[in-house]
Amino acid sequence: MIFKSIYKRIRLFKLKNKEPYLSLYNILGFYPDNIELYEQAFIHRSLSLTQVGKRGNNERLEFLGDAVLDAIIADVVYQHFPYKKEGFLTNTRSKIVQRESLNQIALELGVDKKVTSMPYATAHHKYMYGNALEALIGAIYLDQGYECCCKFVKERIVNKHISLDKLANREVNFKSRLLEWGQKTKLHIEFDLIESFTDKDGNPVFQTSVSLEGTPLGIGTGSTKKESQQLAAKNMIRKIHKDRVVKQLIEELKHQQTTE
Repeated sequence: MIFKSIYKRIRLFKLKNKEPYLSLYNILGFYPDNIELYEQAFIHRSLSLTQVGKRGNNERLEFLGDAVLDAIIADVVYQHFPYKKEGFLTNTRSKIVQRESLNQIALELGVDKKVTSMPYATAHHKYMYGNALEALIGAIYLDQGYECCCKFVKERIVNKHISLDKLANREVNFKSRLLEWGQKTKLHIEFDLIESFTDKDGNPVFQTSVSLEGTPLGIGTGSTKKESQQLAAKNMIRKIHKDRVVKQLIEELKHQQTTE
């Protein structure tokens, strides 16, 4: 490992354009091997769609980074709270990986200074930097592997920017947030209790579905009706921000409103 680090420094010394490596080192804490992956992680789709010859955008890396980040944060939360139940662990993880949290962390890391986009994009894509952070994690995973990815997330994100105990006690009302979004967009949100039963240990279990204009988009299971609604709302909010099919559905529903 030491020899690999020395080799990277020697290789960097020979490079004519050192700036990209040095600026990435300030964010990552290590020098990348395949710098093109990291450059792509910072290309917003607004730029790649308008300039011929550009190398794609960061959406595929964002998809990968989102999944890797979920796994790492799940492990962090699981280890930090050894006696908490699944619902608590799920809620705590969701507070860490929610759009607002990742966007703020991206700003604190300086990711915003690396992102390239069209000038109008920041006004229409409020979570651009959080999405770029996920893409960056995807790039680290492909370039350095899972262990390095874990180290980056734990040391550079969790340890420096997140207080797990404080965050766990903060209430995030996903249901209220979703209903407010529905009122703002004038789209109908409805929660339905699918079923309730008792598990093998005698604990109550509730399963709730949430739909948008009659189309089910989220399901949540919890030990209380409220918890199941919160988890269903969280799942739907995630799809609103991340799922292309859901985004297309929303645009179609909005268009129907304007033509009626």
